[in-house]
Amino acid sequence: MSARDTILGKLRAAPRSAPVEADVAAYYAGTEKLVGLTALKHWAALMRAVRTEVLWVRESDWPQTLAEEVATRGVRTLLLAPSTAHGARAAAALAELAEPPLRLGFDRPIDGWKATLFNTVDAAFTRVRAGIALTGSLIAWPGQDEPRTMSLVPPIHFALFDTRTLHPDFFSAMSTENWAAGMPTNALLISGPSKTSDIQQTVAYGAHGPRELVVLAVVPDDIDLADLEADA
Repeated sequence: MSARDTILGKLRAAPRSAPVEADVAAYYAGTEKLVGLTALKHWAALMRAVRTEVLWVRESDWPQTLAEEVATRGVRTLLLAPSTAHGARAAAALAELAEPPLRLGFDRPIDGWKATLFNTVDAAFTRVRAGIALTGSLIAWPGQDEPRTMSLVPPIHFALFDTRTLHPDFFSAMSTENWAAGMPTNALLISGPSKTSDIQQTVAYGAHGPRELVVLAVVPDDIDLADLEADA
């Protein structure tokens, strides 16, 4: 018997046991949860620490805030999903600007307008699914109306975030929303604009995605916006 056969024989003869699965739910059940105003402040502080711009808005006025930000940044071409309710509201508000941007939808095969997308679209507006307080993250859930390309290619990403969907941690988000029932091909956690330090260890923004991330964080009416910035 060769040495190889001896080794393989010992391995095959070794007792086998099923791997022990970690009780993730029990672990997170014993961890402290950030909730309410504390959770929102913590989430915003972490996002701002990595150069994300967080704007507190109300459900009634976020389209006007978006329009103001688009005008301030000189956006000439903006990508959005006009077939969605939030996309239609955004388009209507942008149309009221003195110099409204050209509004494009992701409504045709990309091969026919790839050059336009990569060379002339200044920004994109999408809604995100939820947020995570513990890590200061947004959960993007691309779909047919708002594919991943929208939040990846244009230099500026305007993200609409309903803060009522802020979860304490990643496990809470996955379990509360029952992600196991159906995942998209590409779910994302976003905390800030794209950056890299690959070259000479110099931080550069926008190398692999948007260089600016602007979050329109929709706050319920029962929360005072001034309280969100107090002691921030």
